Amino acid sequence: MISQLRSGGMNTVFQRVVSLAARNTRGRLTNPNIAISASNATAAFSSSTSSTSSIRYYITTSRNRTFSSSSSSSITSDKDANFDSSSQLQDQLIENISTEGEWAYCSRQFMAPLQVPVRGSDILNNPLYNKGTAFKSGERDRLRFRGLLPPRRTNMRVQKDRILHAIRSEDSDIRKNIILEDLHDRNETLYHRILVDHMEEMAPLIYTPTVGQACKEYGIRFRRPRGMYFTEDDRGHMAAMVYNWPHKDVHVICVTDGSRILGLGDLGANGMGIPIGKLSLYCAAGGIAPHRVLPVVIDAGTDNEELLQDDFYLGVQKKRLRGAEYYQLVDEFMQAVRHRWPNVLVQFEDFSSDKAQILLNHYRYDHLCFNDDIQGTGATTLAGVLGALRARGDNVNDLGKQRIVIAGAGSAGIGVAQVLMQAMIEQGRTPQEARDCFYVVDASGLLGVGDHDKLSREQRDFMRKEDGGMPLDQVVKKYQPTMLLGMTGVGGLFKEEIIRDMATNCEKPIIFPLSNPTIKAECTAEQAFEWTNGKCIFASGSPFAPVSMNSKTFYPTQCNNMYIFPGLGLGATLSGAKCVSDKMLYVAAEALANFVSEKELQEGKVFPPLSKIRDVSRSVAVAVIEQAIKEGQASKLNGDKIHDLEAFVHKKMYDPVYVPLVEKREISI
Repeated sequence: MISQLRSGGMNTVFQRVVSLAARNTRGRLTNPNIAISASNATAAFSSSTSSTSSIRYYITTSRNRTFSSSSSSSITSDKDANFDSSSQLQDQLIENISTEGEWAYCSRQFMAPLQVPVRGSDILNNPLYNKGTAFKSGERDRLRFRGLLPPRRTNMRVQKDRILHAIRSEDSDIRKNIILEDLHDRNETLYHRILVDHMEEMAPLIYTPTVGQACKEYGIRFRRPRGMYFTEDDRGHMAAMVYNWPHKDVHVICVTDGSRILGLGDLGANGMGIPIGKLSLYCAAGGIAPHRVLPVVIDAGTDNEELLQDDFYLGVQKKRLRGAEYYQLVDEFMQAVRHRWPNVLVQFEDFSSDKAQILLNHYRYDHLCFNDDIQGTGATTLAGVLGALRARGDNVNDLGKQRIVIAGAGSAGIGVAQVLMQAMIEQGRTPQEARDCFYVVDASGLLGVGDHDKLSREQRDFMRKEDGGMPLDQVVKKYQPTMLLGMTGVGGLFKEEIIRDMATNCEKPIIFPLSNPTIKAECTAEQAFEWTNGKCIFASGSPFAPVSMNSKTFYPTQCNNMYIFPGLGLGATLSGAKCVSDKMLYVAAEALANFVSEKELQEGKVFPPLSKIRDVSRSVAVAVIEQAIKEGQASKLNGDKIHDLEAFVHKKMYDPVYVPLVEKREISI
């Protein structure tokens, strides 16, 4: 990929390699004869004190040559004769990167330009093309907006520092979110660069937990349209509507109907903040270019009385569609997007529990799609559980020996149970043996056979023959679980008595309160560590700060779906898969679990730091592609012709850097 010069401060030594025009902005090789690697390209300051200091880039190139067999005797002598001159030329290709002027910290090596169909102020108003004050003087002339920007020409480094300064000057997370989304609306390259370089700091601001408040305030602070909306009034027009979207090559659609936003309930069209946030993570963490993603709201109305009476609500102010009307609306949308973009991956997000599984069951084998709340949460939790078993010193193949209590029988809770059960079956357990490991509790108590007629088909798999309706605290006391997973959206549900009972009956209990946002978490990290005397292995849906207790510091990690869905989407789309199989979810979870180091496990961490998220996504994508090849699903790939799959995925990942722009013109003679 075109590698961007990065800086973490004024005296940072740039470590990334500047690419020779090898790739275009879509991350594809445009000149396969030019190769640069970290081993033959290094950067260092030639002077750290002089005002004219520069960064030197050592770059070697290799070109493929073809010789006939009859000339083989002369090849060796030619190589010997030309070696010295070649080395001399290589020395001349060392680039001095200036630290002053408009090219400060920027390479002048050739980059393949991006042809844009607009010019002048239209470029400045297009966030995909706009570079703000980083446009060079030559671009300002040839693209015809000289005089439309302030005269000082900066670079991405300065721009990034300015945005970070603004963010870090704010105390309010929602204000920080607004600053980032304003940047998103005017300069997508810089926005994604900041996310890539500062993921640990920025992820909580653009997604959980801050995105919950952003959704609640979506109508009052609406600035610029992003994505598409489909309503009942659009029935019969969707096949044409999708062509209103200006980009021809959409790879991923994230769609919600706003009926169950995080743990906040029905937010209707205000739920658009969720697909926007998710797709930002697809771009920054998964390396899918921003022009290849599409956020969507299917606005079927809302049952939220507050929104129905809100003068500033921007969605359909009618009660939600139900039954056939609802499913026909969704089906027309699915058919329309698949018609225009046959290989697009559709991610269902935050659909209410009564519809989420039904939609997934109907479309998962005919469309490339998955439900993040069911399958994504399940795969991420599985990875965390496998990591927790390693941290506890258990064999990961002993998953079927655990006693697992799941609080919450909605789409997320049942989805997690299904993925964990499939993993047990993969490890050699029978389906019945796997089912016997689970105790699923909802608001009415333990799921039992007496509830048969009230339960969905998926919930019935986890009914118990005894103790139906038993409350959570009694289930924990009687069955002495080794794991307690929470997906209820009920803040504080895991009371002290419950946690202490677990610690009494299990040496190192695994406790995962996974509900979002933070106020909906079933318990806090501090409570879990305090009530278990520091014995528990903890992960949560929203981030918590480290906990200091008894002269020891505990590091809770976040069980966040962003560890799975960007890499899963990248692998599925690169391979050309026709569906997301259960085995793909399993290998994705394994890849994530294996990414956690022994040192991190010793610290109680069961997920890697978010600073490694792009490496995690690449590993997940490789695992998914390998599984797609095994299943005969990789319609875009031939496994025999790809010798280094990891390098292949790396080359395909979008990297947010500025590239030269030229106006697209039709030349006729």
